[in-house]
Amino acid sequence: MAAPSPYIPSTEDDRRAMLATVGLDSVADLFAEIPAALRNPRIVLPEPLSEMELKRELAALAAQNTNTDSALCFLGAGSYQHFVPAVVRALVSRGEFATAYTPYQPEVSQGTLQATYEFQSLVCQLTGMEVANSGMYDGATALAEAALMSARITGRQRVVVLEGVSSAYREVLATYASGPDLVIDPIAPDALSVDEGAACLVVQHPNFLGYLEDLRRCADAAHAVGALLVVSVDPISLGLLRPPGHYGADIVVGEGQALGNPTSFGGPYMGLFACRQEHLRQMPGRIAGRTLDAEGNPGFVLTLQTREQHIRRERATSNICTSEQLVGLACTIYLAALGRTGLRDVAALCYQKAHYAAARIAALPGWRLPIEGIFFQEFVAVGPRPPAEINAALLRQGIVGGLDVSDQVANGILLCFSEMHRKQDIDRLVAALAAAGGE
Repeated sequence: MAAPSPYIPSTEDDRRAMLATVGLDSVADLFAEIPAALRNPRIVLPEPLSEMELKRELAALAAQNTNTDSALCFLGAGSYQHFVPAVVRALVSRGEFATAYTPYQPEVSQGTLQATYEFQSLVCQLTGMEVANSGMYDGATALAEAALMSARITGRQRVVVLEGVSSAYREVLATYASGPDLVIDPIAPDALSVDEGAACLVVQHPNFLGYLEDLRRCADAAHAVGALLVVSVDPISLGLLRPPGHYGADIVVGEGQALGNPTSFGGPYMGLFACRQEHLRQMPGRIAGRTLDAEGNPGFVLTLQTREQHIRRERATSNICTSEQLVGLACTIYLAALGRTGLRDVAALCYQKAHYAAARIAALPGWRLPIEGIFFQEFVAVGPRPPAEINAALLRQGIVGGLDVSDQVANGILLCFSEMHRKQDIDRLVAALAAAGGE
């Protein structure tokens, strides 16, 4: 048997053969389409710093951020401030969790696999669905994966999206859809119509502006033409509202950040993904399952791994590669710590505080609530001045205001309330809005 040759990435003959295959004469020809001035731009970097100097510089940069721990914050729009019990950080910071990565070796990662299994079980209970996965990046990509999954199940190429779905989520969906050439059809809720060529109807509940959609009507419209119903939910709302599975949803997704994770300037977050048993093998990501070993002892393994890393690319349902399990563990601990009644109490407080604030704001001179309907913890208010001016005035008083949604509602500002807000906090906001409107 010949001795193995040393590893050489590619020889000159290899490179010539590859270039000839693509019809080029040199490596430089590969980059001919890039303007010469952009091929090797001069990168101007500052002089290196010592560790102490670097820490000072980073601290100065961090100080430029608005500290929402010391400022009142009424900003939501997909990223929410909820109280995180100390037990969450205490447990997720343990070395066996914080340093664990891949659960591919069940004999050495039983704790990680069991935590994943418990997370999936809780997601099923929350959403009213039969199976759930793990490892989704965030709420936006989970929704996009649900649309791709619907297309695989139905063999159709059109995705109907209610306009109440977050514009950021729709942008991610459009990016995902560009590869398999899916057609995205936005429709208004008052003109709900799904034709027979649709793979699914995508709904956000509560919608981006905080209001509840008629899920029963959406399910009937989708199922009447053989399409699936995909619902993106705020998991906190499920402590108070009936789960989408109750209304006939086929796939339920959502953003798990609100379940025991801080806002963290946008990440890392955790996508929720659940569906009906019949669609199990079309799910993206991975599923941890519970089994028995040869001696009858319970154990946990990765039961379904439909990722490109595990099976042939043509059979894979996704190319998801990063585990979000540490964030998912925080979700699991949070839900276990609160329990059913605790989650219901949090959701009820969000609902009650938002409606108290809405009544106070609607009574202010020059202010009104332009949208009729039931809302959960967010709503749109319209004041006498543009939202940018209102928010600037609030910030001067140490208050982070709402999101400017003027692109959807003229002069609209989206305000969010949670169990974190005391009555005096809301009263302070109302007084600041009254003053800001008259400046």
